[in-house]
Amino acid sequence: MPIAYMRIYLAYNEFQEAVSPPARSPLWPAPRPATMKDLDAVEPLSNEAFWLFKQLNLHLEQEWKFQPREKGLSLIERTAENENTLCPRLRNAKVEDLWSLTNFFGFTTETFVLAVNILDRFLALMKVKPKHLSCIGVCCFQLAARVVEEECDIPSTHDIIRISQCKCTVSDLKRMEKIISEKLHFEFKATTALTFLHLFHTIVLCHTSERKDVLNLDKLEAQLKACNCRLVFSKAKPSILALCLLTLEIQTLKSVELFEILLRVQKHSKISDSDLLYWRELVSKCLADYSSPECCKPDHKKLVWIVSRRTAQNLQNSYYSVPELPTIPEGGCFNGSESEDSCEDMSCGEESLCSSPPSDLEGSFFFDLNLKSKKQALSCQAQK
Repeated sequence: MPIAYMRIYLAYNEFQEAVSPPARSPLWPAPRPATMKDLDAVEPLSNEAFWLFKQLNLHLEQEWKFQPREKGLSLIERTAENENTLCPRLRNAKVEDLWSLTNFFGFTTETFVLAVNILDRFLALMKVKPKHLSCIGVCCFQLAARVVEEECDIPSTHDIIRISQCKCTVSDLKRMEKIISEKLHFEFKATTALTFLHLFHTIVLCHTSERKDVLNLDKLEAQLKACNCRLVFSKAKPSILALCLLTLEIQTLKSVELFEILLRVQKHSKISDSDLLYWRELVSKCLADYSSPECCKPDHKKLVWIVSRRTAQNLQNSYYSVPELPTIPEGGCFNGSESEDSCEDMSCGEESLCSSPPSDLEGSFFFDLNLKSKKQALSCQAQK
């Protein structure tokens, strides 16, 4: 081809590209040419990346199976609060209680997210009265803990009932567990938004050249838990909800490379721009409301113990029956034995009897009263 015709041909191609630019998502900046790995197309996948995309494809096929029925969730959304039926406020309050229980027992985020998934799937199938919601919530929490946590870390059913203060017995919980298991066909290990959040996070770190700690997974998990406290996000596909959280976080980082990776993850997951834009706006508003000082965050709330008047009176009498400690001298007559006894009794504090104990005493408050050591301390004081 002569040089003149070659120049005309190249100029024509440049004109065509200027008139018809390649279509790209409105969510992302223009990709840089030839600087980015096209995940599974441009370069051969490593063993880790191949396994990640295999898991991603598997969960993308299964996510619809574990998503709550949208018709049932919409029915709950339309329910007024003054009716004797389940409304969104009661559902959200119960999810916040599950968050508090998860923190109290030291369980993982996976346990909480799975408990919410089991709860929403059941509520979307059954017409539940508010008086039964407490028992259902505790049952979903226990089922999720059995799937995720180690057996030795799961407290007994009696202890869970006492700490959650749900007005049901062990037999009631067993009957409710049977009902939930049958309605959900014993399928508790579900694909959730946390599943995709972990997968997307690992894929991004696997293909980026930036620092591996640039994306804080704990922060993303906390944001996901905040979204789970809103009923509306149970209607979103788990993959879309996870991708929304990542896009908002990467948007604050202003990283073009991470944007390009997520663009290809979005394309691989077949998530449309319209769906992503719609749910991203809702997630952004939810996180903005959650970060405001007016919001009462479940992870900062203390469990409130409601006791009867007689129990409160007995606790008050036992509190004042403890003898006062001798004044600690400021001089040099201070030995180790006095220090040990003083620290042990000073841990009683002056908390209200009807409020939750401090976080470092929560475990011993319910499970191990350590009576032997207290009796020894009192006997030593009597001898003095």
